[in-house]
Amino acid sequence: MHVTSEQRHDDGVVERELILGDIPGTLWTPASAEPVPLILMAHNNALPKCEPRLVARARHTAAAGYAVASIDAFGCGDRSRTEAQQLARAEFRRGMQAGPTDDVLESYTGPLVAGAVPDWRTTLDALLTLPEIGGPVGYSGWLALGIGLAAVEPRIAAAGFFAGGYVPRTQREAARQVTIPLLVLLQWDDAGNPRQRALDLFDAFGSTEKTLHANLGGHVGTPWFELEDGERFFDRHLRGSGPSLH
Repeated sequence: MHVTSEQRHDDGVVERELILGDIPGTLWTPASAEPVPLILMAHNNALPKCEPRLVARARHTAAAGYAVASIDAFGCGDRSRTEAQQLARAEFRRGMQAGPTDDVLESYTGPLVAGAVPDWRTTLDALLTLPEIGGPVGYSGWLALGIGLAAVEPRIAAAGFFAGGYVPRTQREAARQVTIPLLVLLQWDDAGNPRQRALDLFDAFGSTEKTLHANLGGHVGTPWFELEDGERFFDRHLRGSGPSLH
């Protein structure tokens, strides 16, 4: 793992650009002398790690006392793609514009998730060697990737998902294997993600502790207060703080 740049922000958060083999990543860490829990943060639909909404979430979460990491995994962001991947991406975009279907999703998103999961696990291996990161580990972001990662990665203790109805078949089947605490955010009027399919997927998760927050609005309309609620969720499960109501 090589650090290519480092910047300290006014709120004390340190932002470092990293290279792990051929995986570009960013790590945000708080101004803390003690090792802190780690949250892996992935943007929906393979957008880059530098996407402004993800960066804003990451910096806010780091300022709250977490190490936060994001990468451009296999086929994601600015990562170089093969000609076949470029063609598949173009077909996916055309298919989504015409109306998303399972066939469109399986042909592009399924292989994308399958390739990204090993990259995230490699990143996790490297980050957990850093003295400023003490675990445990959480995940926040893209639902399809989060299911694939949580189903095979025992080091992830809790996850926050942005719900989407169109999830590849393999991940829908794997949802029953996900048993960690979950906080799922659903945009009630998301035209690109059928609401009932998202609700059915929530029901399928094997977790005995899972919470669904539904808000009015379209795909990018998730209220900012959900970020603060998400941090309280991670405080409970990564720090063990906060009593339960009976």
